[in-house]
Amino acid sequence: MTTATPDTGATPALKPYLRLLTATQFAFNTGFYAVLPYLAAHLGDGLGMAGWLVGLVLGLRTFSQQGLFVVGGALTDRYGPRPVVLTGCVLRIAGFCWLAQAGSTATVIGAVLLIGFAAALFSPAVESETARAAVAHETATGTPRAQVLAVFSAAGQAGAFLGPLLGSLLLLLGGDFRTACLAGAVVFVGVLAGHAKLMPHRPRRPRTARAGAALPREVFANRPFLVLCLVYSSYLVSYNQLYLALPAEVERATGSQGALGGLFALSSLLVVVAQLPLTRWSAHRLPPRTALVAGLAVVATGFAAVPLAPDGPAGLLPAAALVVLLTLGQMLLVPAARGLVPDLVDDHRLGLATGALSSVSGLAVLVGSAATGTLLGTPGAVLWTVLAAVPLTGAALALTLSGGRRTPEPVTTVTD
Repeated sequence: MTTATPDTGATPALKPYLRLLTATQFAFNTGFYAVLPYLAAHLGDGLGMAGWLVGLVLGLRTFSQQGLFVVGGALTDRYGPRPVVLTGCVLRIAGFCWLAQAGSTATVIGAVLLIGFAAALFSPAVESETARAAVAHETATGTPRAQVLAVFSAAGQAGAFLGPLLGSLLLLLGGDFRTACLAGAVVFVGVLAGHAKLMPHRPRRPRTARAGAALPREVFANRPFLVLCLVYSSYLVSYNQLYLALPAEVERATGSQGALGGLFALSSLLVVVAQLPLTRWSAHRLPPRTALVAGLAVVATGFAAVPLAPDGPAGLLPAAALVVLLTLGQMLLVPAARGLVPDLVDDHRLGLATGALSSVSGLAVLVGSAATGTLLGTPGAVLWTVLAAVPLTGAALALTLSGGRRTPEPVTTVTD
């Protein structure tokens, strides 16, 4: 009998199916972020929408995506990932093409809802398959699943970094928002073609009476999983401050939000450069629960540092400290949280659980963003103390989770 030897190389040697899923995440974010950064300006300046209406449209897009992840996850469990991914690609192509032509409030809302729902199908299918494949890879090779999930995360961040550059390049070359939308659609045509050819078929699960009845018990009444959802929600509420509290801090420090692009690029570059070595280190030294607690503590430190850090060049030192520490915390905790899901739910509900993790977190962000918005006018010490308390609460909840299994039993066999 042979024993799997853990992979200690810089990057795990991924099997073909994992490489496909990782490339999918890269392409997905490249196409998406070629359009998203320019949507608000297009709605306000291009279509003349009022500020509250722009906020509503952006909120509807987020809710139609995050809030419906649970639907995409349940469909993945029922029909397998291939048809759900392919359907998501078709809807995303249609949504981008529609958005390129939309000129009224109703058509814009329809297009962004379609774009969000496409992601609600696509992302849970890809993420649950990646988690399933990472567990199988861990069992076969001894490589900690967190390392595989870190590769997936880094690929997504690379796409998030390159997507806005692609959109900017198109604008510099004389294109407009419509051009960016069509370029995003072309990217998803490529994703659709690649998956139609390369994504394996999985036998359809037979529908049983037990399957429908067990749904609430196995996922939504699963206490450890619900605790993980709350822990992950505390992270996502904190991470969303990059789009809410950070712009307010940058404007306070510099008088404009012009430096935001550079700070977002810094965050993405940190993940691309440091995610794999950091996860390689933590996966071999920290149990998943410890990585969750440590990551949330680092995020809390980022918020606490804002009112304490002295103003640096152009007054951006506090904001830069927040971005760096929040991103480092994210790199520690996200692979650990995603890697815990297969240990907490049955394999035949992995898609639903993956979707529920995002949907519960998306609802928390909706509530948390409204609450944070009411605090933006308060003194800085109050705002940043409250924000630091959110990840600290999540860290306390994470301590109630089990330590996680370092070498799990095989969950399923994934076809290359």
